[in-house]
Amino acid sequence: MDIQYLLWLQELRGATGGLFDEFFNALSKFAVDILPFLPFVIFWGVDKKWGYIFMINQWFSEVINGLIKLTVCAYRPWIRSDLIEPAGDSKVAATGYSFPSGHTKTATTVYGSVIEWQKDKRKKICILCGVLILLTGFSRNFLGVHTPQDVLVAMIESIIIICAVAAVYKKVEGNEKVIDLLTLVGLIFIVVSLIYVYLKSYPMDYDASGNLLVDPQKMMNDYFKACGAFVGFLVGSFIERHYVHYEIPVGSKNLPLLVSIGFALTFAWKEWFAPATVVAALGSHWGNFIARFIMIAFVMCIWPIVIKRESN
Repeated sequence: MDIQYLLWLQELRGATGGLFDEFFNALSKFAVDILPFLPFVIFWGVDKKWGYIFMINQWFSEVINGLIKLTVCAYRPWIRSDLIEPAGDSKVAATGYSFPSGHTKTATTVYGSVIEWQKDKRKKICILCGVLILLTGFSRNFLGVHTPQDVLVAMIESIIIICAVAAVYKKVEGNEKVIDLLTLVGLIFIVVSLIYVYLKSYPMDYDASGNLLVDPQKMMNDYFKACGAFVGFLVGSFIERHYVHYEIPVGSKNLPLLVSIGFALTFAWKEWFAPATVVAALGSHWGNFIARFIMIAFVMCIWPIVIKRESN
């Protein structure tokens, strides 16, 4: 039934001559290429507390989503049915196993965090974010890279995490000992999960020519990125809370420029410098892990020090 739905959308793409392909492709790319940087901007220049919450939601959900993907090991629609032909370069851009959808998870987590943040202040923004969540999820079906269940579970997963993080944060806010304990628990969880990912078995199916349909080693790449980012957040937040003590320099004329430079530096690191240096040298697993660790540690510790110094 899910494949039939995707085939119907595929026929719709063909009937409209690909009129909507670029719009939905751009919406999907925005979700994973730009949205993950929004928490940095909030943390540096808008609201430190909510910057923290955004980053917890984002990176914890990345880890959970990746863990589910590598546990279920669901094949992409075009592997399940050779009738499915994804739009444009969507097939190349899609990484990891299919279930749940990573793009939908990121969109729901970030847009959903905005809704949680602004629900009592800016209802129009909340409505817009809700629409963008639905459109991003639909785009993954429309482009032929995810089934409806991939999208639906990703949304549910993200909503649960946003609610759980909000409840826990409210209880532990200001209690540094409990927060440090949770940080330690998070680090232990990452170690255990990486051992699990390494040791578990994966489907090893071959096509008629004897080629492996899906290489599980490649499927692990996104999980190592997620773990590196989450560890970077855990370690970086510990250092920030105990040593950096960052406070947004409200009213500083340099703040908008400094936030913009920080955004540009992290974006350039993720897109160009990290792949050409750390990942190239250490490989797609630990190279991605360390590259993301460096990026998030920079966000939490290094750039706040620069902002503090240059805003005086």
